[in-house]
Amino acid sequence: MTKKKVAIIGAGQVAEKVHISYYRTREEIDLVAAVSPNFERVKAFAERNGIPNYYTNEDDMYIAEKPDIVSICTPNKFHYENVIKALENGCDVICEKPPAISAEEAHEMKRVAEKNNCLLTYDFHHRFADDVKILKEKVLDGVLGDIYVVKVKALRRCGIPGWGTFTNKEVQGGGPLIDLGIHMLDAALHVMDFPKVESVTAKMFQKIGTKKSYGTLGEWNPDKFGVEDSLFGFIELEGGRLIQIETSFALNMKETSIMNVEFYGDQAGATLFPAQIYKDEKGKLVSLLNREEADPERHQKSMAAFVDKCLGEDVMVANAEQGYIIQKIVEALYQSAEKGERISL
Repeated sequence: MTKKKVAIIGAGQVAEKVHISYYRTREEIDLVAAVSPNFERVKAFAERNGIPNYYTNEDDMYIAEKPDIVSICTPNKFHYENVIKALENGCDVICEKPPAISAEEAHEMKRVAEKNNCLLTYDFHHRFADDVKILKEKVLDGVLGDIYVVKVKALRRCGIPGWGTFTNKEVQGGGPLIDLGIHMLDAALHVMDFPKVESVTAKMFQKIGTKKSYGTLGEWNPDKFGVEDSLFGFIELEGGRLIQIETSFALNMKETSIMNVEFYGDQAGATLFPAQIYKDEKGKLVSLLNREEADPERHQKSMAAFVDKCLGEDVMVANAEQGYIIQKIVEALYQSAEKGERISL
């Protein structure tokens, strides 16, 4: 059996805990190289994970290794340049979310993937939960009827990441919307089969991150907190339907965290994690679907779909076109919040 050669760009937690962890389970995969600009870090990373070759320059890696598949696990700012280079070297690519910093970059990534006949996917792993698959089937069967309002929630009470570059707007492109909200937005759009977006409005706030320095995910420097700590928006869809999005790193709410999507149809309503469907009959709540726990294996299933697709199987992935659509929406929400006006798409 000829194995697919895989290279990892980026030597952080997601590369190690998600990408490498999954690749190790597939006999069709041969992990050949890791790339990161810091020599000592990439050396330790490669040795710790049994990767035979490591580089500080991706050009040297492509010349020497000629990989078939590349995982992009860098900070957001560097997604674009690394994805483009991998595609130009004829590799299939899975990139961590978000696709890029801007919609223009995401569109160019899509174009280059098509030009080189390469697979480009994004690790929007929440859409791979069994809950999403089950609920989408129920939606297609008409169980909810006409879904006219959707609430997307990706909220933390005080979960500002105390590591990495999550509070650096230049490197990350934003805060909780581009880090957390984008995940639940993708899951919602996937269930709804990516309806056409007409316009967005949003407000964002920086009320807590510049005043505190410690939370459930460690410490940060409030003087260098450059992103929003919360954003709230409305996404108007074709046909008068509406998505409401709420996302925060820090918000004085009761729960520690909420990561969910609610669907309101004219026949029934639903939540996504775990998948539940319910309706009112004569003033009483009637359950039509009641999963007690949400699927925890989302990351593994996302990686499995990508590898299977690379091997020629006809499976669902978060593709380049969908990544571009989501990036456009996120960009428009930020533009609306910054300009204080409605943005048409």
